[in-house]
Amino acid sequence: MATLLRVDSSPMGEASISRALAAEFARMWLDANPGGRIVGRDLAATAIPTVNAAWVAAHYTPAESRTREQHELLRFTQELAEELLDADEYVMGVPTHNWGAPANFKLWVDHFTSPFGLKLEGKRATFIITAGRWYGAGSGNEAKKHVEPWLRTLFGGFGTTDMHFVFVDATARVSNGTIERADFLAPYAEAIRELVSESVAGG
Repeated sequence: MATLLRVDSSPMGEASISRALAAEFARMWLDANPGGRIVGRDLAATAIPTVNAAWVAAHYTPAESRTREQHELLRFTQELAEELLDADEYVMGVPTHNWGAPANFKLWVDHFTSPFGLKLEGKRATFIITAGRWYGAGSGNEAKKHVEPWLRTLFGGFGTTDMHFVFVDATARVSNGTIERADFLAPYAEAIRELVSESVAGG
């Protein structure tokens, strides 16, 4: 049974564009994978412990030498890692905050990134990156699109090579009423449909 891990990080609830498109991906994926399973991780609703000195010490202590307290400290980290390892495919909604990923997303990856980090070879990952401002050609913001290369570097370090990106910019046009939400989402939903079809065709 195939498993999709859906990760959301926007704090904007139902108003979030990245959440809406991640939900659309999950719906289409489930239609294309009868009997499949979706696991959700909402980072905005998860109390993620700060990575502090005690956590670092526990993380770098060999498992067989850790104290009970250190094992307890790393239990949540292990839970996050197992979600990634158990899934066959990922879809992640990543809004752009101050030219980078949201703080909760960064803290999430800090929990399982290390010199002896996860091995995620063979996983397929789709990242839905949203941004309020326009980043297209002629916008003057092209050089500020830092989220995609960061994600490529990060997940490439885990061994993930099957990565796909849907970049959704100028979302402020929806919130300020310049364009209807459904009209704005439609072309991106179609792009997602094509990605899901490719995933099924690729086996």
